Amino acid sequence: MFKYIFRRLFTIIPMLLGISFLVFILMYLAPGDVLSEARASRDISKEYIIEMEKLYGLNEPWYVQYGLWLKNVVTLNFGESWTYKMPVFDLLKQRVPATLTLAICALTFAWAIAIPLGVLAAIKKDSIFDRLSAMLAYAALSIPEFFLALLAVFFAARTGWFPIGGRTSITYSFMSGWEQFFDLAHHLILPTFVLGIGGVAGMMRIMRSNFLDHIRSEYVTTARAKGVPEGRIMFKHVFRNAINPLITSLGFAFSGLLSGALLVENVMNYPGLGLLVYDSFMKQDQYVVMAAVLVGCVMLMLGNLFADLLLAWVDPRIRVKAKES
Repeated sequence: MFKYIFRRLFTIIPMLLGISFLVFILMYLAPGDVLSEARASRDISKEYIIEMEKLYGLNEPWYVQYGLWLKNVVTLNFGESWTYKMPVFDLLKQRVPATLTLAICALTFAWAIAIPLGVLAAIKKDSIFDRLSAMLAYAALSIPEFFLALLAVFFAARTGWFPIGGRTSITYSFMSGWEQFFDLAHHLILPTFVLGIGGVAGMMRIMRSNFLDHIRSEYVTTARAKGVPEGRIMFKHVFRNAINPLITSLGFAFSGLLSGALLVENVMNYPGLGLLVYDSFMKQDQYVVMAAVLVGCVMLMLGNLFADLLLAWVDPRIRVKAKES
């Protein structure tokens, strides 16, 4: 198992190099740079602009700029943010936990809704509950995330039940430990709902389809013939096998949440990695964009690795195959 983990972690390195190079080239080929506004301003001297170009290496060829950035990344020095006037690493320490928390909460919310609905829809196949749950799930899937985010912001503004944007309240620093926890949770409710509701339909249909396939399996017929209680058959044997494909798709679901967070964070003004990437891209803050995309890719790859390890822990057959190989 440790050899497998090490091999997977080792393959991340060339993938990150390729992704960082692609992002750098796209940023380099984009028109303008962070000093475009300074060049257009009459109040800023040409000497200052030349000094800034030397400082940030903008007067060097693209391969020199990329090489210098890559050399610094090895020591976790992602450079300075041109827009925020602070180290990029400090910016990431503020934003990455926010996005990671939002993605995990949204994924947990989607699983908590989709799995029970899928199981009950399979057990009550072709019933009113099955058709109603399918209709509600597809209705949630058909609503665009940005529109749902706008509705959530409008709802929060009209009712005052939830905060409009932000991750914490202004008085967060003066709160006790439990008050800070509940304040964070209060700010997470609407973004979690908006980001997680779209994945409920797909997960529910996967769970329902797999559950129905295993209900018709021979081992279920054998268990019933032996007099095993129906509840034990459904929730110990069938459920454990039916959830495996859902665990397999965990990595893809996590990647979808990370990409969806870019839109949700911007609409709902949630200070996460997605909002940081958007603001930095619009302001041509190259170092921030490259570092943020790199960290997002690392989160995605580690999420896929966690899904594979979780599947091996749940399904003994995978562990047996790994030992045989």
